[in-house]
Amino acid sequence: MQDPHLPQGRGPSLGPLPSLIFASRWLQLPLYLGLIVAQGVYVVHFLLELWHLVEAAAGSQTALQQLVTSIGYRPSAEVSALNETMIMLVVLALIDVVMISNLLIMVIVGGYETFVSRMNLEGHPDQPEWLSHVNASVLKVKLATAIIGISSIHLLKTFINAANYSDKVLVAQTVIHITFLLSAMAIAMTDRLLVGPAGEVEKH
Repeated sequence: MQDPHLPQGRGPSLGPLPSLIFASRWLQLPLYLGLIVAQGVYVVHFLLELWHLVEAAAGSQTALQQLVTSIGYRPSAEVSALNETMIMLVVLALIDVVMISNLLIMVIVGGYETFVSRMNLEGHPDQPEWLSHVNASVLKVKLATAIIGISSIHLLKTFINAANYSDKVLVAQTVIHITFLLSAMAIAMTDRLLVGPAGEVEKH
């Protein structure tokens, strides 16, 4: 329990060694700043892909070939204009970037809040709903769910462009996706088992 004689909002003073160990959490700050830079790279990549899509729709052959290369589309005949399959693959690629960006935000904001320092966002109109009750367990489950979403998009892209992949690749990606699903279920069940007894105690 916190000493009632201590000032509100302040904990007991730490010794030199515990203070050093506790302050070491700030070593994670460059990692989160690096992820912010990676987020910026994804934004640039998204805008470039979107611009190429708009240019290709307007009839640019150069942009069309860039899209064909970036999405790994290998048609049976030479492509002279956008088709439905290409548009779908490009849009899925853009959605994939957005979902990875969401994953980065969860890691940056949730990880900083959980492992480094409080951001004091309580009452802020733009505070993410999930951040109000975030902890290591919640963050772990949300990250697993986000990874499943990203894997689903990759699997859908592969199935749409299945003619360009071998059966071995299709089976391997399906197995990997199922493994992600089972891992997420195992994480959720484990957290529920660990939190369950504490929740029952609190009810009584």
